Amino acid sequence: MMTLRSLLLATALLAAAVVPALAQSRDDVLAAPVLRANVNVAGDVVRIGDVIDNAGPASQIAIYRAPDLGTSGRLPVAQVIAALRAHRVIGVDTRDISEISVTRLARTIDSKDIETQVGQALEKRNGLGDAANLTLTFDRDLQTLQLDASNNGAMQPISARFDQRSGRFDVTLEIVNQTGLAPTRLRFTGTAVETVEAAVLARGVERNEVLKSSDVIVERRPKAEVGNDVASRDRAVGMQARRQLRSGQALRIADLAKPDLVQRDQAVTLVYESAGLYLTIRGKAIEAGTEGDVVNVLNLQSKRTVSGVVIGRGQVSVSVPGPRIPVSDATNTTIIGKTDTTAAVSVATVDNTSVSRKAE
Repeated sequence: MMTLRSLLLATALLAAAVVPALAQSRDDVLAAPVLRANVNVAGDVVRIGDVIDNAGPASQIAIYRAPDLGTSGRLPVAQVIAALRAHRVIGVDTRDISEISVTRLARTIDSKDIETQVGQALEKRNGLGDAANLTLTFDRDLQTLQLDASNNGAMQPISARFDQRSGRFDVTLEIVNQTGLAPTRLRFTGTAVETVEAAVLARGVERNEVLKSSDVIVERRPKAEVGNDVASRDRAVGMQARRQLRSGQALRIADLAKPDLVQRDQAVTLVYESAGLYLTIRGKAIEAGTEGDVVNVLNLQSKRTVSGVVIGRGQVSVSVPGPRIPVSDATNTTIIGKTDTTAAVSVATVDNTSVSRKAE
């Protein structure tokens, strides 16, 4: 009797221990599916496992087409529940969600990044200069691209051709993806022109007119148009036009000259300067000239024409010949004694006296 009673007690205790464990295991296996409010998908379809947690064996079943790359869409919960029931997925906990947001993951490549890559591929190719100086025109409008998110590799050029005569280019870029499939290739064609910064006239100017700051703007112009002697804005402002120039014209160094500091028929100051002498006289310029030019000037006092160098606005410097050194007789140069030195000093004294009297 005691043995039977002990056996029944042991059985009851074992049952009490096993039942909770079985219940917990069954709860884990049959956990209720829970709806997600926000879904991100990388592929082109939305699967049951994307929209609910605890989807079980039905997780890989596709129920919707995914939005376009890089875009989002919304699904009403009632429509999702109906699609799930069609595949025998029931008892979904909606958590009082009214709609689901679905976003298609993508890699975005900006149009500027594409242009930069193409420019770098063409840099120094067949006579072209730096990529920063290239102006590219694509055959098709360049737009931001949306690629599959698996394309996570660097974008690199694998082919670049440029025809110098026609200016046309053909560049292919490649992006490696993480799935191990064939890389994505992007081909771009168009024309490339090398440009330089140029000083451009904002208005037309006449010959000999001095350019002001407001007369000159900076634009990028084709290098073939302006050549290698293009003038910068800093160099153009304050210079004088050698000829008549039209508005919008790119300035070349050959178009400009230093401004004339002396005009023809202008009243000028003649400057005579030498050691111990500085003399200014009124004159009249016979020809125009800029700083450093040699011009002819009429001395209004002597009525003689002299040549001088333009040294400033309305100023012309005339060189004054220095005093000549007297040449001694050959017979007196062999021996120089004390008597000869004294004689030379005496002569110098007499000459200075003579000069003083003339000045008086």
